[in-house]
Amino acid sequence: MLKPTYVITDLPPPVDLETIRVYKALNVASRALADLKGQAKTIPNQGILIDTLALQEAKASSEIENIVTTQDELFQAELFPEDAPSPAAKEVALYRDALRLGFGRLTQTGGLIPNACLIDMFRLLKGRDDGFRVMPGTALRNEATGQTVFVPPQDARDIVEHMARLERFINDDEISSLDPLIKMALIHHQFESIHPFPDGNGRIGRILNVLYLTRTGLLDIPILYLSRHITRHKGDYYRLLQAVRDDDAWEDWVVFMLEAIAETSLTTVTLVEGIREQMADVKRRMRVDMPKLYSQDLLNNLFRHPYTRIEYVQDDLGVTRQTAAKYLDTLAEHGFVSKHQSGRSNYYINRDLVRMFLDVSGEAKDSGKS
Repeated sequence: MLKPTYVITDLPPPVDLETIRVYKALNVASRALADLKGQAKTIPNQGILIDTLALQEAKASSEIENIVTTQDELFQAELFPEDAPSPAAKEVALYRDALRLGFGRLTQTGGLIPNACLIDMFRLLKGRDDGFRVMPGTALRNEATGQTVFVPPQDARDIVEHMARLERFINDDEISSLDPLIKMALIHHQFESIHPFPDGNGRIGRILNVLYLTRTGLLDIPILYLSRHITRHKGDYYRLLQAVRDDDAWEDWVVFMLEAIAETSLTTVTLVEGIREQMADVKRRMRVDMPKLYSQDLLNNLFRHPYTRIEYVQDDLGVTRQTAAKYLDTLAEHGFVSKHQSGRSNYYINRDLVRMFLDVSGEAKDSGKS
């Protein structure tokens, strides 16, 4: 039976989170995340990972909220934002932009994640100029039955107070000696229970996850593809969120999140290794097939923008439009990219890289691009 209220208390909760079961899951998650951090350093241009993997995380996180788009729509929206093929693709791109904003603020604030940053990410994501909720009436409901599952704090002053306390827990490492991965799980539950924004709480909360891992130094850049695990285990995710409120089932929740970190770290490592191997192969082939055309900047462009266009090459390489077009057409002739047209504009697809993303997301069988 649903309890009438859930009292949000300060973190950490007064329960034992240093159990054998938690530590076993923590050990696996810590090793997997450390491997990801190390593998990411093997890519010489970190912007490649931030741009490509942030977009994949945005796609997976948005799917949890039933905002579904294809890889093709997503990259098309990146190329031609004024003609985005679907509202969903636009929303996913905004998530990516909010993640970028949050990461940029980390360097500006000396590694802190203030509430002002969360509010700015919300405003960018939702295209509005307000912040924390001020009107009562918010309730979380079961998608299938419409039944009210949980009622978060309603009073605007309570929301501000709860978020101020959460802000301190996020940024003051002296408050708790718990491992940062355990703390991340606690922070995520607390944020989702406060439910501070009128909309977009799930996505902002998932951005907060990877920003926190970056803040604590467990990652150098926010590239953990965490939402993919939550998407695949959506029922368990919501059930365990509520089990904490109903039954203080913190251990189950923390273990779930640690398992999510472990699994998605392995998936993201596979993607990073795939990108590195593809870059090395393309670099070798370009040097053999077109040594006068090859440059590291051109190689980086093909992997930073899986769908690229003349203007991107112009900007990245500092060449004329005519030269950029010649480069891309030559690459297409040699099979490094495939050439396509949208209206009057040409664009070029790094097919092998996109195919790898399709394989991971499960879209490969539905893709018509080759």
